[in-house]
Amino acid sequence: MFKYKIILILSCIIIFNSCSKNEKKISLIKETNQTEEMISAYKQGISLMENEDYFNSAKKFLEAEILFPQSKWASKSVLMASYSYYMQNYYTLAIENLKRYFETYPNDKNLAYAHYLLAMCYYETIEGEKRDLAPLILSKKELKYILENYPDTDYAYDARFKIDLIDDVLAAKEVYIGRHYIKKKKWIPALNRFKKVLEEYETTIHVEEAIHRLVEIYYNLGMEKESLKYASLLGYNYNSGEWYKE
Repeated sequence: MFKYKIILILSCIIIFNSCSKNEKKISLIKETNQTEEMISAYKQGISLMENEDYFNSAKKFLEAEILFPQSKWASKSVLMASYSYYMQNYYTLAIENLKRYFETYPNDKNLAYAHYLLAMCYYETIEGEKRDLAPLILSKKELKYILENYPDTDYAYDARFKIDLIDDVLAAKEVYIGRHYIKKKKWIPALNRFKKVLEEYETTIHVEEAIHRLVEIYYNLGMEKESLKYASLLGYNYNSGEWYKE
């Protein structure tokens, strides 16, 4: 988890078009009160977060944004609200806020962190190869975006590790579906699934089984030359493995 060092800036520059000194004074008072209300809401959000009341913390951060949307703290308030939702496991709310953040603050300095937090929101909803993998694919997309656009950040370092884990689940999904096709004796669809593991997820632990299945499928198709080719590949790389023995 990330810790935030909070610095509240209490001064602001106000430009008024009115020629009246009274109107200028009234506007100044109104703007100052608005700033103080924003700061108060933000501080309350921090306090609630420290007490692990994340849902109400998020509400206060969003209140701070609404009170002073022109402030440079507005974008940070959205991120803090999203982080609070994330901590409460309200991933859908966090994702909605992050998407709004990207639309509203496209040039904010904290974009790298925002993409990372979005990736983590998707990542936390991964449930295994038998479930819907759409969140996992979205998480990988965000992590790759970080690697491409923010390669020298701490987020990029963790993104590489997370992508490897995601690829392992994606490969497991292909193997799971491939096995299903084998049971149904649908050799060509099964073949395509296991070849995909070799082509796209060659660094995962599922490659050994995928090669074994290709040997099996080609043998059942009567394509002994191809079957022997993959059997040799399996023996060369995994000659002490259980799949090669089988």
